[in-house]
Amino acid sequence: MSEPQQPSQATTLPAGAVQLLDAEGTLHQDARFTPYLADLDHATLQRMYRLMATERRLDAEGTSLQRQGQLALWVPAIGQEGAQAGALAALREEDWIFPTYREHLFALGRGVSPGQLFELFRGVSHAGWTAEDHRVQPYTLVLAAQTLHATGYAWGIQRDQAGWDADRVRREGQVALACYGDGASSEGDVHESMVFAASYDLPVVFFCQNNQWAISVPATTQTRVPLAQRAAGYGFEGITVDGNDPLAMYAVTAWAAEQARTGSGPVLVEAHTFRVGAHTTADDPTKYRTREVETDWAGLDPLVRLETYLRATGAAGQDPDAFFASVAAEGEELAAASREAVLSMTAQTGVSLDEVFDTVYAEPHPLVAEEKAWHHEWQAGFADVPDAGPAGSADQAGSADQGGRA
Repeated sequence: MSEPQQPSQATTLPAGAVQLLDAEGTLHQDARFTPYLADLDHATLQRMYRLMATERRLDAEGTSLQRQGQLALWVPAIGQEGAQAGALAALREEDWIFPTYREHLFALGRGVSPGQLFELFRGVSHAGWTAEDHRVQPYTLVLAAQTLHATGYAWGIQRDQAGWDADRVRREGQVALACYGDGASSEGDVHESMVFAASYDLPVVFFCQNNQWAISVPATTQTRVPLAQRAAGYGFEGITVDGNDPLAMYAVTAWAAEQARTGSGPVLVEAHTFRVGAHTTADDPTKYRTREVETDWAGLDPLVRLETYLRATGAAGQDPDAFFASVAAEGEELAAASREAVLSMTAQTGVSLDEVFDTVYAEPHPLVAEEKAWHHEWQAGFADVPDAGPAGSADQAGSADQGGRA
């Protein structure tokens, strides 16, 4: 009998990291967090898997659309589905999510359609959905800015709930989930957010998806200790979780949300996971990481791990093959519908660049006016270039023939 393969240094969990469902799909007990799994019925587990699988299929379609010139950019999230599915399932519908640009499962799980999701990457709108309709803020492309937004919103939640008794807070209280990555953890905005959140015990959960790479910079360069340990410097708790274990992610996020919701202050949850694909479609990960590392992480696929658990426990239903086949078919339908939606998008569904300048601030701003005037001068000059065509026109941004490359 051969010896079991040992995990590589890259895939080894940090000491003290929470893992409930191991790589073979076997559930282990944890006195602190296992009790939170009591609320995970078969329907919820099936929904978690369905979101993970269909988001992955949508993710592949997004990459294909970008390669064909139909999207300006795409940001893959393959490998991080387990972290997002577990965290999403642990939140209440009234809780708010402040994403980066890679939280596709959060958006889909909150009812954002694939077409709405692709509008930003097609370049036809600021964001394809209204935040209030889904309690998911539009994607933030400025690194870590959303942690400030989440903290500010959590402060508003706290003020709105002032005067509530403990029982009402527990039943009706909201939390804000601030998403960011290991790369963004080095931004000053994260530090400022955590200082403020700790100072006022705000109901915010900082959700760091440590996917090991800040574009081409490894997480070991960003920090010498697990990122969750940084929370201690601000005076609140941080926990590292196996981000490829959807059950552990559910349990720890449920606990963290309970702490924040009931006035115990913020919590930092670090999901130790892996970005399987490129940072974006403008990136080539073969330039900075090895095939061996990718192969090691492939053995920890969260989708495979959850499927194994669902089959072993009967949570996939009486006919598990039929369940998984239906999920695969739904993914194909979703991908086809997404492609159709993207190809039908035109500039008329979006906004002109003039409107972008006009909506930076609520009131006119002299610096923005100066930049807008420069843009008009640039447009006029570009229009005189032979064969330039309409590519320099703001009105063509996101049109079908331009592929949204404005």
